[in-house]
Amino acid sequence: MEGITHPIPRTVEEVFSDFRGRRAGLIKALTNDMVKFYQTCDPEKENLCLYGLPNETWEVNLPVEEVPPELPEPALGINFARDGMQEKDWVSLVAVHSDSWLLSVAFYFGARFGFGKNERKRLFQMINELPTIFEVVTGNAKQSKELSGNNNNTKSKSSGVKSRQTESVTKVAKMPSPPPKDEDESEDEEEDDEQGAVCGACGDSYGTDEFWICCDACEKWFHGKCVKITPAKAENIKHYKCPSCSNKRSRP
Repeated sequence: MEGITHPIPRTVEEVFSDFRGRRAGLIKALTNDMVKFYQTCDPEKENLCLYGLPNETWEVNLPVEEVPPELPEPALGINFARDGMQEKDWVSLVAVHSDSWLLSVAFYFGARFGFGKNERKRLFQMINELPTIFEVVTGNAKQSKELSGNNNNTKSKSSGVKSRQTESVTKVAKMPSPPPKDEDESEDEEEDDEQGAVCGACGDSYGTDEFWICCDACEKWFHGKCVKITPAKAENIKHYKCPSCSNKRSRP
């Protein structure tokens, strides 16, 4: 985590300054320093997190060992999903989680130092004037500014929500629906799959109470826990490749 001690923000202005510094560091990691950031997130390493620091720098590091942590922790294990997704999709996913983390840190300070309703509202308004990291890295920040110039603040916020909802619906719609099968045929196939499937990592048989994921390259099935993929991560992976197939691709 952070090796340098930073002053603890106590006022709305200080919390916003801390938010803005961390945000600048995260944006730098996902744009100007993208090559370095990508190489640092090696899937062969342990669970890694992306931290934005108040001095507008960033670092990729292991999560803090202290429980509970001094500050809310960012998304854990961003490196594991790197090779299982297209680079732009992976960066967008990291950006969304980074936006969420920034808000949690800012309002953690607000709760810790007893911000009232008006102070919390003012802090959110200051934060909301800035484009999100997701909007910056995906190029949507300019579009958001144009919308806010043509509409009032209320309409702009509504438009932003609608556009994100539309984007989510579009992504889901791209997934083709499986062709209908006879009920008997489907049941037979499911029984065969369950009886014959073994984890490509540990060799254990299929269990109905466990999450499994299939490699799109070698078509082997794996326990999610064996390849460090959770159901939440799997929803954002378009084409999953197991560690063995990922290593084969990276070899010259």
